Amino acid sequence: MTMISEPDAPAIELGHQEAAPGKPSRAKMIGVIAAGALLVTVVNVTAAVYLYRGVSNLRTMEARLEQLGQFEQRIGARIDTVNNGFQSRFETLDRQLQANFGQINGNIAKLEQGQPVAASEPAPGATLPAMLDNTTVADASAADEGAGAGDGQPAFKRKVAPPGPNPSYQRIQQPDGKVYYKKIN
Repeated sequence: MTMISEPDAPAIELGHQEAAPGKPSRAKMIGVIAAGALLVTVVNVTAAVYLYRGVSNLRTMEARLEQLGQFEQRIGARIDTVNNGFQSRFETLDRQLQANFGQINGNIAKLEQGQPVAASEPAPGATLPAMLDNTTVADASAADEGAGAGDGQPAFKRKVAPPGPNPSYQRIQQPDGKVYYKKIN
């Protein structure tokens, strides 16, 4: 097949062709696509960094919560130990108290029947003050009779009233119930 052409015009035009009006050139289209791809890549990398930080923080929080659970278990075990100790002490005190009440009730019953109450050993767990360790009920009653007012009643120590307010201060009570002391010059 033969082709007729003008000798002055090249058969194939290489180089820049002007685009039709309203149609973008290929180079501009490739530039816009490359810029869009670069923008999407930057957004993806930024999102990946924040996602990695978030996952790292989440793992750290999970580790702390796990440690908190172990701490809670240790504290719970210690509280149970202390609670068991207090429970056993309360049970011991309750038994001693019940024994003392039983002994007191027995002594009251004997007194109501007119039987003398013998001096017995103190209840288990009940300790006497050091000054009363070697005394008996008879010794104590003899001491009471000697200290009485002469009518056979035991002498009771009177409570000493606290000293009055300092005269160099004035007591002021406000309507709301608060009490203030003002120094008098």
